[in-house]
Amino acid sequence: MWHKIQILLLYCIASEVSMTKRLDSRRNFPQGLYSIKDSGSAKWTRIKRSLYQGSSCRIRGCCTGRDDDCSFTIVSRGAVCYCDQYCTSGSPGPVDCCTDYWDVCNHPAEPSRAEEPWPPPVWGCYKDGRYYGEGTIIKDNCNSCKCVNSLWKCSTDVCLVRQDLIQHINSGDFGWKADNYSQFWGMTVEEGFKKRLGTFPPSHSLLNMREAPGESLPEEKFPAIFSAIYEWPDWIHDPLDQRNCGASWAFSTASVAADRIAIHSKGQITDNLSAQNLISCDTRNQHGCNGGSIDGAWRYLKTHGVVSYACYPSFWNKHLGPSAENQCYVSSEYGKNHTNGPCPNAFEKSNRLYRCASHYRVSSKETDIMKEIKDRGPVQAIMKVYEDFFLYKEGIYRHSQKAGSKWKTHSVKLLGWGALPDKNGQKQKFWIAANSWGKSWGENGYFRILRGQNECDIEKLILATSG
Repeated sequence: MWHKIQILLLYCIASEVSMTKRLDSRRNFPQGLYSIKDSGSAKWTRIKRSLYQGSSCRIRGCCTGRDDDCSFTIVSRGAVCYCDQYCTSGSPGPVDCCTDYWDVCNHPAEPSRAEEPWPPPVWGCYKDGRYYGEGTIIKDNCNSCKCVNSLWKCSTDVCLVRQDLIQHINSGDFGWKADNYSQFWGMTVEEGFKKRLGTFPPSHSLLNMREAPGESLPEEKFPAIFSAIYEWPDWIHDPLDQRNCGASWAFSTASVAADRIAIHSKGQITDNLSAQNLISCDTRNQHGCNGGSIDGAWRYLKTHGVVSYACYPSFWNKHLGPSAENQCYVSSEYGKNHTNGPCPNAFEKSNRLYRCASHYRVSSKETDIMKEIKDRGPVQAIMKVYEDFFLYKEGIYRHSQKAGSKWKTHSVKLLGWGALPDKNGQKQKFWIAANSWGKSWGENGYFRILRGQNECDIEKLILATSG
């Protein structure tokens, strides 16, 4: 009985080897010469290869064109698979390819072959067809990976740019689209919160601040679409980029103040104001690029004033090193209209100081905010920022629950509103807002967010100044 079983096993192994040789020999024939019988043999070999879920091409590397040496022997299955581009060509189909070929080699960029000699070294790791020696540390988005005992050991931080979140938003019915921003690549969510926001949560005194009295109007009294940019051309200032400086408190305050001064002066004063002046010089309970309060910024604008952006540009002193970031390069005294010295930017001659009247709080009612913007210009708003907001590209933003519940405070400029029907014909109302992440982000530096629902607390605290 045992003798018969041995003979049967030997017969099965011989049959597999024979079929493998016949399949592998197809690489030596011109395309188009395969018979129906060949396809049956190939189908069986494909099944055997699919049973081997190994890391063939990750170990062997990828090759361009046809390279018969670019192969991997699956000893346990009596089959040979390939990691060259030729494996996907010809009838009966891509049966020659190793199972991980499509994950490792089949991408838009031309596959690269491992430069290390074959067979590979005993110790080391491979990534994207490239060999790394034992102990090598590489960066994978926001995480660090180290090659330990031929395996990658990686940190598990949550990255700011997540392909799964981008795909979730773009394939869902959220009313907006997400994108992959190179300026956020390699940053963790915590780093994004720290470096790209920077507005402290409003103090109790600010939240208890009385709202300015005003006459409320019904929504039908307002135009369906309004933008301060079109109402006051050349007086509304474009979004700036705070870069990796957590100082949205300074950028939003300076931008709203500059717009309000231009409107109040009827275009006599149209200079943009220096956020850097606030970052470096407003140091009382403020922390520059590590965060600050908007009410503190408004108080400084009233008492000390700031110079123009041309006089004191953002990050102009980058060449001086990090220690210069918090050093104030202008000196102002109460009651004076000019600084005590020249502009940090030697090409700008005007060192005039611009001051604002006291800030006030606008009612959180939707139509009261609309009336304030229409009558007097853009306003400042605080909002909760979740990780999906960093990925916003276009559309009407609303928070996706998949992005989690972790948030930090941000401040932006509201300058208009509108409404559009969604794909179901339902009216979607939105605010138009300016961010401070540069013009490559969002809709040319701006974004739209749901209106009338206090989305992300966007209507909770609205501040303005009379100019």
